Amino acid sequence: MRAPRIALAAAAVLALEGVALLVFALIELFGLGAGQAIVVPTAIALIVLTLIGAAAMIAFAVGTRSGRSWARSGGVMLQVIAVALAFAALTVQPVLWPFVFGVGIPGIVGFALLVSSARAEGQPRVEE
Repeated sequence: MRAPRIALAAAAVLALEGVALLVFALIELFGLGAGQAIVVPTAIALIVLTLIGAAAMIAFAVGTRSGRSWARSGGVMLQVIAVALAFAALTVQPVLWPFVFGVGIPGIVGFALLVSSARAEGQPRVEE
């Protein structure tokens, strides 16, 4: 069964977010190697948790592409967290606009695509 185009777009957004988390983990890993970490165990924990998040996003992307409802549910949950994080970042002074837009816009787009994908896959298909 081929995934609808909306599901493919949602999977692409999730995969890109997963890759972004991998890049962030690599940056933190290089920072740790350069001795920039003040508390090494905390830095290692952050890197491990970021890698777990990246693996989850990529798993949700693969599952969404395959039409799995668990993947859409997990993806929606992470998109809601991303949007909430972007809104919370608005309270930090000075406001870090690149972070707010970099996390918030993909979160909103991913959420909309995942919900649209679930609705589209719930519709009965008309056979020609």
